[in-house]
Amino acid sequence: MQLGCRFRLVTGVVAVALTAAGCGSSPTSSTTTSTALSSTTGAHAATTTTAATSANFNSCSVVTQAEAASAIGTSVSSGVLGNATVEGGLACVFYGPSAPTPTTPNVSQADTVRVVVVKGTDAMSWYNDYKAKVSPQAVSGYGDQAYYDGYASLSVLKGDWYLRVAVAPAGAPPSLTDEKQLASAILPKLQ
Repeated sequence: MQLGCRFRLVTGVVAVALTAAGCGSSPTSSTTTSTALSSTTGAHAATTTTAATSANFNSCSVVTQAEAASAIGTSVSSGVLGNATVEGGLACVFYGPSAPTPTTPNVSQADTVRVVVVKGTDAMSWYNDYKAKVSPQAVSGYGDQAYYDGYASLSVLKGDWYLRVAVAPAGAPPSLTDEKQLASAILPKLQ
């Protein structure tokens, strides 16, 4: 066999082995890659999100694309990570088909679902900080305490977790009903 053929054979075997290794499932993690359009460059940037593990936790770890689509009532893109300036940390943003372009996960936009989860000692501070900036309306039955900010999101404090969800359908005002539905799907995962 010629050297070029052996190289292709070895490369093919390595590719098959890597593919086979990626096909196994792990109860603690899975990886999804999504693409976002950068608002500054217009280029697509890949963002990898990993399912919930203590080492790789992020806001996309606790919500599925199907859960986000169900809450907003239409198909949505894969979750894209962006900065969460209100809560600290990262937001997981899903875009509906009518989301304005360019999309940027760092700011709120119409036809999106935003999920932010903060875990740890800062959770209560971020929860209370945002609560002090809005006219909170208490909501019972969610976590240890929860409030609707009056126009765009539901914030929930559960133990050392702070969950904030905002469902902004295209052509309609945000709905607390949609946000409650999504919070109900996410809260059992926060343990």
